Amino acid sequence: MAVRRLGIISMALALAAAVPAAAQEHEHAGMAGEKLGTVHFATSCSADAQPQFDRAVALMHSFEFGPAIEAYSAAATVDPGCAMAHWGIAISRWGNPFVADQRPAPQLQQGLEAIGRAKQAGAKTERERGYIAAAERLYAGYDKTSQRDRVVAYEHAMADLSSKYPEDREASIFYALSLAASALPSDKTYANQLKAGAILEKIFIEEPDHPGITHYIIHSYDVPPLAPRAVTAARRYATIAPSAPHALHMPSHTFTRVGSWQESIDTNIASAAAARRDHSVAEELHATDYQMYAYLQTAQDTAARRILDSLPEISSRFDPNAVGSAAPGSAGIFALAAIPARYALERQAWAEAAKLQPTASAFPYAEAMTYFARALGASHVKDLETARSAIAALQQIRDRLTQANEAYWAEQVEIERRGAAAWTALAEGRNTEALAIMRSAAELEDGTEKNAVTPGPIAPARELLGEMLLQMHEPALALKEFQATLTKEPNRFRAVYGAAHAAALAGDRATAKTYYDQLLKTCVHADQPGRPELAEARNPPSGP
Repeated sequence: MAVRRLGIISMALALAAAVPAAAQEHEHAGMAGEKLGTVHFATSCSADAQPQFDRAVALMHSFEFGPAIEAYSAAATVDPGCAMAHWGIAISRWGNPFVADQRPAPQLQQGLEAIGRAKQAGAKTERERGYIAAAERLYAGYDKTSQRDRVVAYEHAMADLSSKYPEDREASIFYALSLAASALPSDKTYANQLKAGAILEKIFIEEPDHPGITHYIIHSYDVPPLAPRAVTAARRYATIAPSAPHALHMPSHTFTRVGSWQESIDTNIASAAAARRDHSVAEELHATDYQMYAYLQTAQDTAARRILDSLPEISSRFDPNAVGSAAPGSAGIFALAAIPARYALERQAWAEAAKLQPTASAFPYAEAMTYFARALGASHVKDLETARSAIAALQQIRDRLTQANEAYWAEQVEIERRGAAAWTALAEGRNTEALAIMRSAAELEDGTEKNAVTPGPIAPARELLGEMLLQMHEPALALKEFQATLTKEPNRFRAVYGAAHAAALAGDRATAKTYYDQLLKTCVHADQPGRPELAEARNPPSGP
């Protein structure tokens, strides 16, 4: 198995080396052999500063924000009048635009200071002044104007800029990014994402080696109904910019959405190694979380255990305040909480889950995942005191997030709180109430989307509803919930198995066989003999 993974990674790197000659002609100033893709952003900066500026933009398009800031600073040193270098620093200071967290005041102040330096340097063209004015929308009045309003204002400013300079492909690319980043998770028309994708796909034909285009196509289509549209970009991006750890990770967003687990494992192995090389620990943790998720969906539990055991060493190198790759400190903290919770819940190791210990941080939604896993585990082993305590903690975290204007994360924690409360009610014998609460959690989750920080929910609400219906001896109803889960989370182990088992209990042998076969195909690299669910799939029950 390890040989196969190394072969795939080597193939990706070989493909990257074989990009067209035109791309090689535009290799950016930096480390020898560095490959970040092909970017040329025309500016009025000096000829000596332009190569550093182009390299900085290439890094920024792959969300390598720390290195991008260094490269922009180098361009400004070479040419103190290069106002756009300070624009680039301001955009880089904003960080990953898909992070749902409210930006803290010190970070916003840094961005404003960069805007101030850009103005002071004096942009030499109206177009450059337009870029700087647009970036200022992200920061100006942050103490009075909501983050949502500022993000939308930036999107509108980039729409105007791209319309005014239709020949400027970078303006169109950044406009598409702003559209995807400002999309509301509650908008199920996916209007912004579709508009962004259409812009990017057109430019992709003209600039096939541009890192931002493939990157932002993946983000634009990072929702269940649209994910198949991103497969080509996902398989291309890592070959365009293999020197960027995030470029190696990002394809796994699409691979996760379409249930292509081994591709996700392979690309995240490469990403985590590159992030370790570059001392980008948050990115390493982020890639490791996605890798863990994929291992668990394929029942490669021994490999998953090795990841769990590696966390203390990775954590010892982790500085949550470092500015590095796409993954901010919050993503590292998220991964440190998510990985142990996933390892316990995906294996239904309820006693392990009940013993998980939360770690307080500045990002309480990460802590909430541990309480959620504790509550589910405790309810299954009938430790009701622990379950109730975890539910109370979830409610407190939800309230704190609401008060901090973290509406997205407050809703995510509320979904977890309801799921935990439902299973505790079931453990207490309040079946009707348990089912009603679990249905409400599923409906709430249906109305939103997962954030880019995570490959998926710690336990999807509809999947939990299906498992609850199985316990209530309603296999036909359970089957529908597992099937609904699979429309959003294809090839999820627990949902595929749940559908097979429910169909078998309902006497639908043909459907059961279809799902049992799917499970075995998904788990072709699983541990042997492996999980009991796989033994059942090999020898299905003969009837209800």
